[in-house]
Amino acid sequence: MIIKKATEDDLQEILDLQYLAYQSEAKLFNDPDIPPLKQTLPEVYSEYEKGILLKALNEDGKIVGSVRAVCNDDTAYIGKLIVHPDWQRKGIGTRLLLEIEQLCQRERCELFTSTRSIGNIKLYERLGYVSFKEMAVNDELRFVYLEKSCR
Repeated sequence: MIIKKATEDDLQEILDLQYLAYQSEAKLFNDPDIPPLKQTLPEVYSEYEKGILLKALNEDGKIVGSVRAVCNDDTAYIGKLIVHPDWQRKGIGTRLLLEIEQLCQRERCELFTSTRSIGNIKLYERLGYVSFKEMAVNDELRFVYLEKSCR
């Protein structure tokens, strides 16, 4: 497994992977219109321009995981940690998250996920993240925000 910075040429493949990886989240809410499934290539390009976007490559050079971050002041805002369903539970998400934390070099890291995403929450907590707030998006969806001291 190789982890490195994504290039502009990778963005469509990463977006396609995002659509695949977020199917499980959509099923948790019985909602095919969650925002990650509606994101467009220009929006991904904008995120690429403003922050750091990493990719995880398998031995065949295929992108099987990705993560993004925007670093502001003392905080790295991490998002869209995705791993191909066939490659999950192999440590790729952990490696991506630890690598982006190192690249950002901020005092704290922050991310969020759905309160129903128990597997994601367990991963983040195992890596030292602690919940600091919850926010209701609508009657069905609540986000839990987690943070970690990264220094």
